[in-house]
Amino acid sequence: MTARIPPTSAVLIVENDCLLRMLTTDLVEDAGFLALQAANADDALALLSARSDIAVLLTGVTMSGNMDGMRLAHVAQERWPHLKVIVASGRPGLSDADLPAGCRTLRKPYLAASMISTINGLIGAGAFSPASDRRVYLDV
Repeated sequence: MTARIPPTSAVLIVENDCLLRMLTTDLVEDAGFLALQAANADDALALLSARSDIAVLLTGVTMSGNMDGMRLAHVAQERWPHLKVIVASGRPGLSDADLPAGCRTLRKPYLAASMISTINGLIGAGAFSPASDRRVYLDV
């Protein structure tokens, strides 16, 4: 099954752990999206400023640098209102209400299919779902 993905559907993955960022990138690419990577909020904001094809920001909460993923979600939504944002966290009590309007949360650990389904739901890319039931264990 091939996903119906709009031509401007790059997903920016922001994760400070290199191995976890690479795993998430592989899952996103396996689903047919262009995946971009950033290790922190500063790198993410630079990519968002330089590219017009990023449709989704997928970020963890904990990261090094000037801001965490929650602050990045707010700043990104202010600067790029069209951007869809997903914040992944194992932090208890985090909900969509903690984020700017239209943003989503993913509770860690999550299934790869759940992540891809959330991305597809935000950008209307169809019903592609990876065959994998791998859980993604990202840092809190």
